[in-house]
Amino acid sequence: MLYGGLVSITFRDLPPREIIDMVQKSGLKGIEWGGDIHVPHGNLYVAREIGNMTRDAGLSVAAFGSYYRVGWQGQGDVPYFEEVLETALELQTNIIRVWAGRVGSEEADEEIWDRVVEDSVRIGNMAREEGVLVAYEYHGGTLTDTLESTRELIKRVNHPNILTYWQPLPHHDFNSRLEGLKDVLPWLANVHTYHWVDRQRLPLEKGEGEWSSYLEVIKGLSGDRYLLLEFVKDNSPEQFLKDAEVLRSWLDKQ
Repeated sequence: MLYGGLVSITFRDLPPREIIDMVQKSGLKGIEWGGDIHVPHGNLYVAREIGNMTRDAGLSVAAFGSYYRVGWQGQGDVPYFEEVLETALELQTNIIRVWAGRVGSEEADEEIWDRVVEDSVRIGNMAREEGVLVAYEYHGGTLTDTLESTRELIKRVNHPNILTYWQPLPHHDFNSRLEGLKDVLPWLANVHTYHWVDRQRLPLEKGEGEWSSYLEVIKGLSGDRYLLLEFVKDNSPEQFLKDAEVLRSWLDKQ
């Protein structure tokens, strides 16, 4: 089943209560709470409070969007995974989003690849003991910045608890995006949902042609997944509500 939701950091300046009210009004089903501001890594009281607020509003915690950089634990602003996992458990979510290192695949040498693979296995084991999945952000500047590198990383890690997100990366063309989605399908966790042209944010309805193709690929999967809105045009709550209506109409057809 496919559900609609919101990435909370789309509105990082809004307090959690307003975000919950807005998502409830939109008719979407879940929220991916961000670990940088709304639910800080390791702040278990806040995680428990916001998790309960979310469920009391009839919504689900779709994921914990952490800023854990695999292979860089405790360095700079990168938290320890123990804190990340504890926070996710207090939120009562079963998916933690992480970043596949902090070096793009073209710049990464074998030492960096080994470092990310080794830590992926470690955190995958830790999360599995708690019944939680770990999913890479599909993003530039990491080892999941291309179709080929994402596939390579997942195969090297080869862990049942390690999955990946997908999103339409702006440096890929439509055909590459579609092939990339098909390729990661067996490991797909959730989908970050938006429409850009030449890095310009546009209303989601303008992307219906592309997204109809993406949804055709995704809808055959078993299990539950969220299509989570982010990069809303002008960071506008009003535009979010319009995008949410569009997303719900697409999902109603599935």
